[in-house]
Amino acid sequence: LIARRVRENRVFSIIVPFNIPAKEIAELSPKGLILSGGPASVIEKKSPLPDKGIFKLGIPILGICYGMQAISTILGGKVKHTKVREYGKAELFIDGMRDLFNHLPGNFTCWESHGDSVKKLPPGFSIIAHTTNTPIAAMANSKKKIYGVQFHPEVTHTERGNQILGNFLFKI
Repeated sequence: LIARRVRENRVFSIIVPFNIPAKEIAELSPKGLILSGGPASVIEKKSPLPDKGIFKLGIPILGICYGMQAISTILGGKVKHTKVREYGKAELFIDGMRDLFNHLPGNFTCWESHGDSVKKLPPGFSIIAHTTNTPIAAMANSKKKIYGVQFHPEVTHTERGNQILGNFLFKI
């Protein structure tokens, strides 16, 4: 669905497995990467994580749900199980109105589906959105152009989701 939304924005995209080596990604010369969500938990042993080398490619990266948790884990943040699994609509409050949330209202409805969440940011990151139950619903390292969202902008239940993806694709 994420690739479909990217393509609907008239941007070429391909889907690759999570374990593709960073060297092979570099050979593709991408303009950016999106790390998708998934049912796994980064807390579990042998959880699927991307090659750490992707963060040295110097290209923008967006992590969605599990993708955000993978970014946090790899770059030195902390992810923990939530007390209550969140599934459904939530009100998102924007704390950083630039970059990913450029030209968006201060709050809107998003769709969450997770049992883990980022509890401590990786060094160099800041919180750019929160919900009532998720203090770190979105994070950013604007300098390195690495972003993460705990919700799903690709689904129709997230208001302004296409605009968020568009900001990543065209502004970041």
